Amino acid sequence: MKKFMTLCMATAFSCSVIAAEPAVSETVGLVVAGGKPITLLGKQVYVGDQAPNFKVVNDRFSPVTLNDFANKTILISVVPSLDTGVCSLQTKRFNEEVANLPEDVAILTISNDLPFAQKRFCSTEGVESLKVLSDSVWRDFGAKYGLIIKDMGLLSRAIFVIDNTGKIAYKELVADISTHPDYDTALNAVKEANSLLTK
Repeated sequence: MKKFMTLCMATAFSCSVIAAEPAVSETVGLVVAGGKPITLLGKQVYVGDQAPNFKVVNDRFSPVTLNDFANKTILISVVPSLDTGVCSLQTKRFNEEVANLPEDVAILTISNDLPFAQKRFCSTEGVESLKVLSDSVWRDFGAKYGLIIKDMGLLSRAIFVIDNTGKIAYKELVADISTHPDYDTALNAVKEANSLLTK
């Protein structure tokens, strides 16, 4: 009887913990994949918002946060998987653009690929001018920026520019996950945000 009561209390406690967890935000209708709308999990952020801090990992599984790039202009290139055509080209394009930007601009590529896969990709493709980071451990970035594709666990394609005050200066949530982002507009947004820093 005592064991039964203990089991009941444990079950009730676990149920109350589950019930207390906040519901995950869902957004539908912003992005399509294969012509079909997909559901994004997490909270959407907008231009003018203070960019939420997040924790991802590098190729050595060491934590990296947004705060590590404080007082810099930051471009975040988000891709579903580096091992797909558009994602590969997107990452290599921004890797090339680093040379055309001031040294105080940080460019990050974030995906849910495992760090091992990211390291292999960077080595094979010669990607060494930007930081490639993984959200595969905690899904913290995807949740805070509303980018986790429901039932797939991948991140939706997007671009963010964050100014030196930590505010989101530019956002493109690419409407069709299979298409490229608007590179030129994103890069111009980086230069504009960085020029405000130097004034």
